[in-house]
Amino acid sequence: VQLQASGGGLVQAGGSLRLSCAASGRVSGLNVMGWYRQAPGKQRELVATVTSGGTADYVDFIKGRFTASRDTKNPVKTGYLQMNSLKPEDTAVYYCNVRQTDGNYWGQGTQVTVSS
Repeated sequence: VQLQASGGGLVQAGGSLRLSCAASGRVSGLNVMGWYRQAPGKQRELVATVTSGGTADYVDFIKGRFTASRDTKNPVKTGYLQMNSLKPEDTAVYYCNVRQTDGNYWGQGTQVTVSS
């Protein structure tokens, strides 16, 4: 399974970005897509998860600001992370991850920079 995350960039505080994650290869029909981030000097942390059925869960510090979803036409292989009301502390490399029965797969990450 290969993952390609995209959509990162530079945005001012209060702005929005939408990240995309496209999976290819032997993607299971039942999987969980996770969004993680890693800021400089910090450990990678979970931000949100969304199942292939569209059920999303979030960590407390982003609730109400970020929305994880799956593509309506290709929910198994494509997911999104809509990020609103961005803060400078959201600056990090964001990674998508797919967890399925045969393993745990990671994409290469996309940089999100929020200026104050």
